[in-house]
Amino acid sequence: MSSLISGLPLSPNPSPTRGEGSYPATPTLPLSLYVHLPWCVRKCPYCDFNSHALNDAPLPERDYIDALLNDLAQSASTVTTRPLRSIFIGGGTPNLFSAAAIGCLLDGVARHFPLPSDIEITMEANPGAGDEIAQRFVEYRNVGINRLSLGAQSLDDGLLKTLGRIHTAEEARQAIVAALNVFPRVNLDFMFALPGQTMDMLDSVLREVCAFGASHLSFYQLTLEPHTPFHHAPPEHLPDVDTAAAMQEHVEELLANAGYGRYEVSAYAKPGAKCEHNLNYWQFGDYLGIGAGAHGKVSFFDDDGKVIRVERTIKQAHPRRYMETALDTAPKTLTVESRMVAPHEFAFEFMLNALRLKDGVPRTLFPERTGVPLADIAPMVQDAITRGLLEPDDAVFRTTPLGWRFLNDAMQCFLAEGE
Repeated sequence: MSSLISGLPLSPNPSPTRGEGSYPATPTLPLSLYVHLPWCVRKCPYCDFNSHALNDAPLPERDYIDALLNDLAQSASTVTTRPLRSIFIGGGTPNLFSAAAIGCLLDGVARHFPLPSDIEITMEANPGAGDEIAQRFVEYRNVGINRLSLGAQSLDDGLLKTLGRIHTAEEARQAIVAALNVFPRVNLDFMFALPGQTMDMLDSVLREVCAFGASHLSFYQLTLEPHTPFHHAPPEHLPDVDTAAAMQEHVEELLANAGYGRYEVSAYAKPGAKCEHNLNYWQFGDYLGIGAGAHGKVSFFDDDGKVIRVERTIKQAHPRRYMETALDTAPKTLTVESRMVAPHEFAFEFMLNALRLKDGVPRTLFPERTGVPLADIAPMVQDAITRGLLEPDDAVFRTTPLGWRFLNDAMQCFLAEGE
């Protein structure tokens, strides 16, 4: 490709040598990058993400990419010399952006960070967002995307209409086949416990999804999130609590029989296909967030590589104001909220992520990634064990079957007084 965005040339191939360089052995805590592209063709009534409908307005592609690169330059200054473990481009509907724009973005990232040759670079995409999606997928692969997360949500036209999706079931099928033909790693996103969905309907979609052969699947239960149209006016014929629980069990059982292990609350993978980017979140790794409304978490270290503080940040959420701030000739921060995690908050923040993993995490990760000794949370750990929610394992933090079923209760054990 030879297109230019803001005068920046694109790499013609997904070169593994982008940004090669040396970096110190410490700190060892992994670092990822999340990039938020906030626009959609139309906003779905269940969605509570920071996404904005275009409403037939032109996509401000060039200005937004320029804004992202300025944001990246600001953010990268806090983590110089650390390599990236993964890059995730989410939304919104990122495939509204051209491959030229995505390539320009990735070239900008490579100028700031060492990128390992095996780095996972994921982009979310939705069916129905533009024509010739198969060709677009080839173009995204050619500029460096090596993992696609496709939001199909259902393969039933009636359910897709109820969910407010802009694509048909056949368009979803075509996009799935196209993605699997192009990308070495593909995640398919689906939902269950949908309005009017029966167990037979769920079984049918599960079997069809498994037949595609993607290496990673996400199955989310529909929830009525606050501040969404579905929350204010719930759709009719939602499955009741018992039916939804039975559906969850059926999802796990059928996918397990098809070779997909449930390794996180909503994530299922074949061996070797877990999502590296999300694993970094759940294992309390660091991540920069750039783009409108993006969240970040960055640790700071002493000379010995020990964590001494952890900062969480949120960027300006509205796309127009975000671009105005990022493109202002006078440098201004894009961070609208920044807070240091207090020592008494670490137990809950760590377990809020770690306990989502079915196999848990090594206990050694807690002091390594918080700087807080294990002894400081020993009473909380013992309380969770006594209540039968946490396994009495000296090597791993992992829920019991009861704790996995009542995950919120397990997490609540690690709330400090006053939180």
